[in-house]
Amino acid sequence: MAHKKAGGSSRNGRDSAGRRLGVKRFGGEAVVSGNIIVRQRGTKFHPGVNVGLGRDHTLFATANGHVFFKHAANGRTYVCVVEPANDSVPAVAAE
Repeated sequence: MAHKKAGGSSRNGRDSAGRRLGVKRFGGEAVVSGNIIVRQRGTKFHPGVNVGLGRDHTLFATANGHVFFKHAANGRTYVCVVEPANDSVPAVAAE
């Protein structure tokens, strides 16, 4: 004779692993061509000078230099890579 009531199975207890999104190289950090700068869903950050946009909206460096984040007047944030030879801030095409 059973002395325990049958326990119902829980419907909870599932979760997916985190996707490790976010900024990987911060402003002022040195990068080489091909380094991933931002992993994102959608374009929270937009590609600027010397930055490419991957199929999954990943931003990556297309030249060696330092990372620079620029807030444009249109509300967008652009990520640029400034080459070491000219550490001047680049103008973003959208402005």
